[in-house]
Amino acid sequence: MNKAVEVNFDGLVGPTHNYAGLSYGNVASLNNAASYSNPKEAVLQGLAKMKAMHDLGLTQGVFAPHARPDVNVLRRLGFGGSDSDVIGKAYKADPILLRACYSASAMWTANAATVSPSADTLDGKVHFTAANLNNKFHRSLEPETTTRLLKAMFNDTKTFSHHTHLPDQGFFGDEGAANHTRLTDNHASTGLEMFVYGASAFNSALPKPKKFPARQTLEASQAICRLHQLKPTSQILLQQNPDVIDQGVFHNDVIAVGNANVLMCHEQAFLNQSNALQQIKNAYLGELPLHIIEVPTAKVSITDAVTSYLFNSQLVSLSNGKMLLVAPQECQNNPAVNTFINEMLSADNPVNQVQFFDLKQSMQNGGGPACLRLRVALNQQELAAVNPAVILTDSKYQQLCNWANEHYRDRLSSEDFADPNLLLESWHALDELTQILELGSVYPFQLELQ
Repeated sequence: MNKAVEVNFDGLVGPTHNYAGLSYGNVASLNNAASYSNPKEAVLQGLAKMKAMHDLGLTQGVFAPHARPDVNVLRRLGFGGSDSDVIGKAYKADPILLRACYSASAMWTANAATVSPSADTLDGKVHFTAANLNNKFHRSLEPETTTRLLKAMFNDTKTFSHHTHLPDQGFFGDEGAANHTRLTDNHASTGLEMFVYGASAFNSALPKPKKFPARQTLEASQAICRLHQLKPTSQILLQQNPDVIDQGVFHNDVIAVGNANVLMCHEQAFLNQSNALQQIKNAYLGELPLHIIEVPTAKVSITDAVTSYLFNSQLVSLSNGKMLLVAPQECQNNPAVNTFINEMLSADNPVNQVQFFDLKQSMQNGGGPACLRLRVALNQQELAAVNPAVILTDSKYQQLCNWANEHYRDRLSSEDFADPNLLLESWHALDELTQILELGSVYPFQLELQ
């Protein structure tokens, strides 16, 4: 069998990391709106997590942030003049709009795209589709740059297939890997790709949440299956429980996490849960036992799950065949969640270790460890075809830390968005980053200079 690894490509937090409170339905984002942010601390926290994964012997990748502010969209909305004039006019006329154009939400790379490994596809290629993220204005600005970044990272057309993001409207709302999980005996084997949707755009008979939006539609998930040429046995579509969406579970990765032959989910994660779990068991393709760890509400409430981001932890496979839970510090600080984790580690399942990380800057904006990474399973030939400059090494880690310390601010408030120097600082930092990661011209301001 051709050996394969799952590479986590973690998103670098951008220089304009801030708390704008833009994501209705994301409780942490709303609760921390207008707080001061620390971009330098945020990027260094993320890099520390990447380095820790690298030190465990895992292959770790780096995903570049987006260029912010998005001056082009402000021009499309009627603000003219120089870049400085555009920023000043937008700040005076509509500071909330300007904050949206400064959004750093692309740091949550799990939302960036859906990835299907070659073992699951009919043409034997690795398929990528950037998420359209059209449920939120600030996120809808991302897919074109995300696609350029993906093509610069995975640039061998014989090995990788890149698709245009789905149509930019609500019927095909697509949130990427945040609602996608792959279950398999090992990363080289054909797997079962789980697509979890919040509602159907066309079938009004299916239930939907009443308070918060369902960001992922059934129709979007079906389209991704077609685009990626998934084998019929490699796909299963399930509906998320609408009631938990209304309690702040805006993505499936806030209520469930899977890796290899383990699925950990809350007992309220899916609509008609017992039936959904039976469907998963019936569809699972592996020969190893499938471990479904169902977390009871009596042990971990939905509120505890959302505030601690237990399910937004990473599950990663180690070389000894066991799994590590990569969890935010908030899980250790929450008595109910910490008690459950200790019970899980001592139970009969592959998860036997936990490592807690301080990711406060990300957590306050509504993203835990799993949000920060895009998972890409690659065999050895495919891994060799990846742009090597985006794979983390000891020297690359130090280079990126030096870069962040040189270019990032310690403190950022909404008033700083009026400062045109912030735009220049951010763009200069990203221009230098494209050289470190050998990405070429992937940002709009670079494309305009060509």
